[in-house]
Amino acid sequence: MTSSLAGRVVLITGGASGIGAEVGRRAAAAGATVVVADVDEARAREIAGEVGGHVVVMDVTSQESVTAAVTTAEESVGPIDVLVTSAGITQPPHPPEELDQSTWDKVLDVDLRGTWLCAVAVGRRMATRGSGSIVTIASIAGMRSMPLHSYTPAKAAVIAMTADLATEWGRSGVRVNSVSPGYVLTPLLQDQIDRGLRNPANLTEASALGRMVRTHEVADAVCFLASDAASAITGVNLPVDAGWLVAPSWTTYQGVPDKR
Repeated sequence: MTSSLAGRVVLITGGASGIGAEVGRRAAAAGATVVVADVDEARAREIAGEVGGHVVVMDVTSQESVTAAVTTAEESVGPIDVLVTSAGITQPPHPPEELDQSTWDKVLDVDLRGTWLCAVAVGRRMATRGSGSIVTIASIAGMRSMPLHSYTPAKAAVIAMTADLATEWGRSGVRVNSVSPGYVLTPLLQDQIDRGLRNPANLTEASALGRMVRTHEVADAVCFLASDAASAITGVNLPVDAGWLVAPSWTTYQGVPDKR
């Protein structure tokens, strides 16, 4: 069951696909009015039609685009009660000397700058009104070493930024938390598995639960943090990773135990 968001206006960046789209579905099921914010207008309209929501076109890397989209959303739907910053991109694993600077810049631009611009554009309005909840989408990549030399620092910075904003706006009634998904079985990951680019065994064996995460499990965590059920929770980073963070060190002790 998702936590109640009845009567809330929820704006989701990157809401046209993947985790963002699933957050929209779960938020709508929990009673929210959903605003799908995405650079892909056609796909955003599909998701908005599915959940009975609204659409704003937004390029999260552009301050002008973010400001205009937030203004449009609030003028047409009403004050934004919940912001979920799901817009993001990843990168192929490359040694640093083989990682194009343009790729590094683009990942930081979308994942870090984009999160910052959206959080500030919406958070400043929430703080003035005296209430609101922001949930940023970080990653377990921001908590461990990986050969993703632009993505991991971007997500680590999102986690740090979340704690900063939670403290900055806490006494203004705004809660700010992050969710760090593990390996989520999105259509993109499934496509990579189908094409032989990723080995699913490597992804499942490294987790305590022995499986990957489902998109609705991430979305339910987001909706919980956004809701009044988490009214005393702010500044936290919640991993939703099927136990990936806790399992790898057990490889020095013959691995995670089999089912009893």
